[in-house]
Amino acid sequence: MPEVIFPGPEGRLEGRYHPQKDRDAPIAIVLHPHPQFGGTMNNKVVYNLHYAFYNMGFTVLRFNFRGVGRSQGEYDQGVGELGDAASALDYLQSMNANSKHCWVAGFSFGAWIGMQLLMRRPEITGFISASPPANMYDFSFLAPCPSSGLIINGTGDRVAPPADTTSLVNKLKEQKGITITHEQIEGSGHFFEGPHMDTMIGTVSDYVKRRLTESTR
Repeated sequence: MPEVIFPGPEGRLEGRYHPQKDRDAPIAIVLHPHPQFGGTMNNKVVYNLHYAFYNMGFTVLRFNFRGVGRSQGEYDQGVGELGDAASALDYLQSMNANSKHCWVAGFSFGAWIGMQLLMRRPEITGFISASPPANMYDFSFLAPCPSSGLIINGTGDRVAPPADTTSLVNKLKEQKGITITHEQIEGSGHFFEGPHMDTMIGTVSDYVKRRLTESTR
């Protein structure tokens, strides 16, 4: 898979870009967990989400936020990281101008950034939020949430307690015109350890495949 370097707001960003042969293939970016707690684009959840999208026919980009790996800049409390994600999407779109579908997937901190990116980019047609840390970050900017998506978490998550995720989902479900699907993986922790990873990826894949056959947002 080609390593790519593309311009971000604070200098270059390092990514992994996985194109399809089909010029009209849907596109997806995958966002990694918290840079200050060891989060990188090679995180297991991020890596597996990347390949899940690729195997469904998506052209996929995952990348390191500023200050991680070979990406320039330094951690910026999420503000700059949102700019990085927007630059990554610009880069992906510039290489795939014919794409009809655009998805964003994020894990943990990356899920929070991904949901903010949704608000800025109306062309995003779907999202995956894995283990969103609704206890640590304010998600109230999702008013209204512009796109349907899947929120997935483990019932044994001690980092982002399931009760907080459920209350976030319930708020979003009150909004009209979109459908928020919520799946909880019984017994899984924050990182979808062991056999829970396959369950999570299977659930995400089923959801995305179904959405790609529907015409609604």
